[in-house]
Amino acid sequence: MSTRGMCPIAHGANTEVGNNPVSWWPNALNLDILHQHDSKTNPMGPSFNYREELKNLDIPALKNDLKELLITSQSWWPADWGHYGGLMIRLAWHSAGSYRIADGRGGAGAGNQRFAPLNSWPDNTNLDKARRLLWPIKKKYGNKISWADLMILAGTIAYESMGLKTFGFAFGREDIWHPEKDIYWGSEKEWLQKSGGEGSRYSGERDLTNPLAAVMMGLIYVNPEGVDGHPDPLKTAQDIRITFARMAMNDEETVALTAGGHTIGKAHGNGDATLLGPAPEGASIEEQGLGWMNHHVKSVGSNSVTSGIEGAWTTHPTKWDNGYFQMLLNHDWKLTKSPAGAWQYEPVDIKEEDKPIDVENPKVRHMPMMTDADMAMKMDPEYRKISEKFSKDQAYFSQTFARAWYKLTHRDMGPKARYFGPDVPQEELIWQDPIPSGSTDYDIEAVKAKIISSGLSISDMVTTAWDSARTYRGSDKRGGANGARIRLAPQKDWIGNEPERLNRVLQTLEKIINGFSISMADAIVLAGNVGVELAAKAAGFDVKVPFTKGRGDASKEMTDIESFAVLEPLADGYRNWIKDHFEVTPEELLLDRTQLMGLTAQEMTVLVGGMRVLGANHHDSKHGVFTDRVGELTNDFFINLTNMNYEWKPTGRNNYAIVERVTGNTKWTATRVDLVFGSNAVLRAYAEVYAQDDHQQKFVDDFVATWVKVMNADLFN
Repeated sequence: MSTRGMCPIAHGANTEVGNNPVSWWPNALNLDILHQHDSKTNPMGPSFNYREELKNLDIPALKNDLKELLITSQSWWPADWGHYGGLMIRLAWHSAGSYRIADGRGGAGAGNQRFAPLNSWPDNTNLDKARRLLWPIKKKYGNKISWADLMILAGTIAYESMGLKTFGFAFGREDIWHPEKDIYWGSEKEWLQKSGGEGSRYSGERDLTNPLAAVMMGLIYVNPEGVDGHPDPLKTAQDIRITFARMAMNDEETVALTAGGHTIGKAHGNGDATLLGPAPEGASIEEQGLGWMNHHVKSVGSNSVTSGIEGAWTTHPTKWDNGYFQMLLNHDWKLTKSPAGAWQYEPVDIKEEDKPIDVENPKVRHMPMMTDADMAMKMDPEYRKISEKFSKDQAYFSQTFARAWYKLTHRDMGPKARYFGPDVPQEELIWQDPIPSGSTDYDIEAVKAKIISSGLSISDMVTTAWDSARTYRGSDKRGGANGARIRLAPQKDWIGNEPERLNRVLQTLEKIINGFSISMADAIVLAGNVGVELAAKAAGFDVKVPFTKGRGDASKEMTDIESFAVLEPLADGYRNWIKDHFEVTPEELLLDRTQLMGLTAQEMTVLVGGMRVLGANHHDSKHGVFTDRVGELTNDFFINLTNMNYEWKPTGRNNYAIVERVTGNTKWTATRVDLVFGSNAVLRAYAEVYAQDDHQQKFVDDFVATWVKVMNADLFN
């Protein structure tokens, strides 16, 4: 007789079929992505301010403690050659290396490597040991340093301890406290799944699906053994170029990072990989939260298994030098296999004194090795040119790597205003999307009066402000209204920004700001606020939309056109627009945009309802404009959406007619994005709140609050 059914508590944390609604209705709209990082998951409380805590951090003492930790080997996980530098560099690298430019997700900015799935990715094997080694440091300094900052700092200090002059370091990454389970890492059903077959991330001539950057589920970059595990340096070079480009790296940065990463440390594959236990998320409780444990044989030090590849790249793996290029370019290499069975290369002929010593016994030397990715640096013509240049100029290589490492580990932090600490470089870099400070020396009310009398419509004001601000991504803190880049290439030409109308509105605002010391960025947002205030007044509500001065105007010289191209919206449910038909539904695209903007499901609901009645649809489309009072900030959208005197009839792939049941006449038209607020159970619950007779004021207040949140999302000063 089973005793499971007699247990008085629920099993499986609501993940089994029968308990989880998603398992029963997999095609239902899943709003979980908007509920990530709820305040209830954060143990620090609402008053905690990491920026203020950083002001009390003893940075010199922290650095000294890290340097001491690097050379203090622990018996439970010994340091290679008595130095944890290689391990800490890999920890920092893999923490930052999940970043991708397409949606700005991944990266080191939130300490997400502590949680699934990243903490259990095959490519992150044994980085759980690195984090556990850092625990005494984190314990000592507590709130004054986040895990996110500590992991990157540990790698940076490791490089410094081995002789590299680093470019700089910034504190300011704030930890999350819950897995980012709704980030799309690929559709594969198994780790390290090869190309082709169900769930493959490749199509056509090895076209990698956006927004992905890695070549396989569970890898940070490319397969070190070759494409799908088949050695071929030239094919691997193609994968490397695409992967690193999707991390915003050019060829020179790619070679520098590859070489700089492999100048230090070694790969581990001197054992039987099948003896490793489960990853941390699947390990038994007595493993203390660690994974990949091997209790069958000695499995640490010289006998540890991580990637399965075995050996060091250079003669002196704890020293920053030019050894990588000397080893790679000055030897011929042959294909072989590691003790763990992984493909790798070893030199055909090498002097004994050029071999690296054993990590535990200095009297023993081993063959160095190269991966298929390393051989790509030699075999690919462009990578080869760069490698030869670096091999002849160590100073240039060191400088290029230091800057590339800084970019790799800080790319997702956003503008320089978010950086903190004494080691932040004075130089402002193009990839930081620099914006000059704007003036605050102007009369807001005088500017508003000019805007009101300018002839701009409410729709003109609202849509231009929205289009300027909607590019903000909380994932990597890029985009937003600050900088007014909507007036520059490439944004001024995006279809979603209605270039003709945008140009007309900007010309009108240009005339207004000429008489004031106000930036165009401030003027665009202020005009949007004016539009909201006028619409609220027309609906009978006298409100003042809060406004913050001081946005600056970026120049074209401050704008990397290619880098900003990835911010172009392919759809905007808030303006009821979609550029093309996609595999995912319009409402799923709306959720993705909403999550990137840092909005909740409730905020999404009130914004969509308000934008519809304001007439803010793309090209003045009438879809979803459920009101006869366009331009008035009413709750009509929700009233008519929830009115059962109407029925909804499909008229096309994404079009519906809203029909009067009695007469059969079409009253309005709509899209899926409109109607999901009346069909999805959770969203309808929010819609019903705003449709209530006693919630007209609440609707206006909530819309204004959410509008301001969007307009100010990128103000970090």
